[in-house]
Amino acid sequence: MNLIKTHKTFNGVTQFWSHPSKSTKTEMKFSTFIPENPTGAIIWLSGLTCNEENFITKAGAQKYLSEHNLMVICPDTSPRGLNLPGEHDAYDFGSGAGFYVNAETPGYKDHYKMYDYILDEIVTILKEEFKMTKVSIMGHSMGGHGALVLGLRNPNVFRSISAFSPIVHPSACPWGEKAFKGYLGENKEEWMKYDATELMKLGYKHDQKILIHQGTHDEFLTKELLTTDFIDACVAQEQDQEAVFCEEYDHSYYFISTFIEDHILHHKKYLS
Repeated sequence: MNLIKTHKTFNGVTQFWSHPSKSTKTEMKFSTFIPENPTGAIIWLSGLTCNEENFITKAGAQKYLSEHNLMVICPDTSPRGLNLPGEHDAYDFGSGAGFYVNAETPGYKDHYKMYDYILDEIVTILKEEFKMTKVSIMGHSMGGHGALVLGLRNPNVFRSISAFSPIVHPSACPWGEKAFKGYLGENKEEWMKYDATELMKLGYKHDQKILIHQGTHDEFLTKELLTTDFIDACVAQEQDQEAVFCEEYDHSYYFISTFIEDHILHHKKYLS
């Protein structure tokens, strides 16, 4: 664990870290906000093109996290420093676009193990380095997809789940199809392991209500995010969920910063 920099923030500290990862076999970075007396932690998973800095600098979350005594940890979205075939060719695959899966394709399978990285390493870092035993998970867009999948598959690890503008049905949208083919290959049975809507159809549920906020003016809503697919699956499986459609809001951090306190309060119920 290498502490890169630290800033006092709302009587707590915003910090930036790096460490060698066993999952990705690269140096990985993450940021944290730690209030004075944290009682639990939330993992934030960011979206396409993002890194460990986007949420911690743009979401305005520290004030609310400090008020409610919750820590946040924000991992990077992919391994860095590699030059795999096609890794840097597009914004929606490779660097900055790990999709929180364990890759199975040549080259990528050696490093793009973001599912394991979050579940095994980030959760362990929270418990061992920061002494946080109560953990929840949330994210945005690609990170919302990751939060839903990790939360549904590991309800014993994550006490609650929430998401902003999540990619809920990646096996049925262009972003997901491209990423899954590139990371997982042609076997669509493997794709289902990382698709929140398909997992819900298979009976993967969470004991607590799942909270989603989605902007109605989000340019990706009908083509990439497919929010209603997940809602329909939840209704069919009797999964408690609250999907809030926010009039005229888009896909940006302006939207996230407007409603971030609602998500922090959601998780506080299960982390206190």
